[in-house]
Amino acid sequence: MLLLLAEYLQQFYKGFAVFQYLSLRGILGVLTALSLALWLGPWMIRTLQIRQIGQAVRNDGPQSHLSKSGTPTMGGALILSAIGISTLLWADLTNRYVWVVLIVTLLFGAIGWVDDYRKVIEKNSRGLPSRWKYFWQSVFGLGAAIFLYVTAPSSVETTLLIPMLKDVTIPLGIGFVVLTYFVIVGSSNAVNLTDGLDGLAIMPTVMVGGALGIFCYLSGNVKFAEYLLIPYVPGAGELIVFCGALIGAGLGFLWFNTYPAQVFMGDVGALALGAALGTIAVIVRQEIVLFIMGGVFVMETLSVVIQVASFKLTGKRVFRMAPIHHHFELKGWPEPRVIVRFWIITVILVLIGLATLKLR
Repeated sequence: MLLLLAEYLQQFYKGFAVFQYLSLRGILGVLTALSLALWLGPWMIRTLQIRQIGQAVRNDGPQSHLSKSGTPTMGGALILSAIGISTLLWADLTNRYVWVVLIVTLLFGAIGWVDDYRKVIEKNSRGLPSRWKYFWQSVFGLGAAIFLYVTAPSSVETTLLIPMLKDVTIPLGIGFVVLTYFVIVGSSNAVNLTDGLDGLAIMPTVMVGGALGIFCYLSGNVKFAEYLLIPYVPGAGELIVFCGALIGAGLGFLWFNTYPAQVFMGDVGALALGAALGTIAVIVRQEIVLFIMGGVFVMETLSVVIQVASFKLTGKRVFRMAPIHHHFELKGWPEPRVIVRFWIITVILVLIGLATLKLR
């Protein structure tokens, strides 16, 4: 929106051409979303408190969580608002990738909003039944996958890239749709499972989103892509504005979500952010790198799968409680220790993911 205004004003003053630079608009995306989140945060928290939209806490979890009962939830709406406004202000709105990621993010956020609404407002402990939640995730995930496949201008955009192996790529064909579906839906649920402690999910999301922003910028530049031997995806660089908005909105939310949290993200935020990361990774052909950088999300998901499978097959639990962050809490780790150590793990994994750019 503001990019169009800057382009119009260039005829009167050449200095407005500076807004054509992706790097500048990415930075402005961060600052705009951060400012919006910090500005709207107190108002949203007060509104949630007045409307008594508070988190219900399970009695079978760590006892330290009982004091969190009633803490305002559905704060993910703050993140999505900041991301949406910032992206619309600074991104090139003729870019199809911007719209794909933005629409997927908002649609998955809508699923989470319905789930949170039924749990918190209607006092329905089941929320949105799992089968319907998965159904709508599948519809939106497949919709995005099919759109990206049909509109792909070249086979490069539907080829699986193997990190660290410069001569190994796998043409997927229609399999691209299947892979994209699992990446988007899987990452959405993985972030949602991780969102169980104050700030635990949002900071890894910010770090992974920032790293994906670097991949977007490099993949959208033909010279950088050729030098680094990564797929050149025309137009992908514009997603750095969305990634910047995600970083700013996430940090702004963390201001209120850090331990002890004043507000929780809820499914409205977790499902949306996970889907956004998955969609961006698919566009820049870095699904495997997302798996590496999002190792904390993967670990949380696997812990739930292992726990359920073990209990159904043997009647025994592998962990004291799943997802795994609760296991460490029940072992005696204070909540801040679990959170910060998971952040440290994410920093290491993100650096490994970025290192794959040169290890080819």
